[in-house]
Amino acid sequence: MTSSKLKVLITRPQEKGRVLAQKLNKLGIAASHQPLFSYQPLADQSAIQQTLALAPNPVLIFVSVAAVEYAHVTWPLKHWRHHSVIAVGTATQKALQQYGLEQVICPGQHNSEGVLALPALADVNGREIIIVRGDGGRELMAETLTRRGAKVNYLESYQRIWLSLPKDIPQQWRAEQVNCIVLTSNALLERIMDLLAPLDEFWQKNCLYIVASKRIADKARALGFHRVINARGAGDQAITDTLLNL
Repeated sequence: MTSSKLKVLITRPQEKGRVLAQKLNKLGIAASHQPLFSYQPLADQSAIQQTLALAPNPVLIFVSVAAVEYAHVTWPLKHWRHHSVIAVGTATQKALQQYGLEQVICPGQHNSEGVLALPALADVNGREIIIVRGDGGRELMAETLTRRGAKVNYLESYQRIWLSLPKDIPQQWRAEQVNCIVLTSNALLERIMDLLAPLDEFWQKNCLYIVASKRIADKARALGFHRVINARGAGDQAITDTLLNL
């Protein structure tokens, strides 16, 4: 299937999903946007200050753009004392730089494994580390850094609010001839599975799924999805390049 024959569904939340859909349409790839969840602030200023007070010179690890944005809105990042700052991906790095944190480390591999391979985290015995994220998520970074001797705390700056969608939304997508769905997290994959699992085999056998990592791809295949492509990144460029190169 070439990109010109695709009808792509973007499931990212809010503005990020809308912007990606617009980019794809301008490139001649038909795309629509249906967010599956929205964001809501979770931490307040006192919670952030209390967490930072327990770790006066920490390594800050931000796992997503949303983690950056909701942390900054709650308490501007210029007030956050730190030893160093790490972003999981380039979009997160750019968001941090936009808010005034210019020296941001970013791994070449944009996931937890890439962060853990950074030389800056090789010797962290006794080091305070704060992982800024949403509610829930992978525990690999915290568990590995703790084994290396670090003192790790989470700061959850936002939570996901799953949207209530019409029961016939899969039928609507079929009527719109959606044949490709972009999924950038395991949470989105699981939600899509909940929506589509009881229905016709098209979604498992014929629909194409563009996912952001090998981990998501492996899980999608384990859930029974036949046509899965790993874009090797959750950013707009990685997803766009993957679709254009089909």
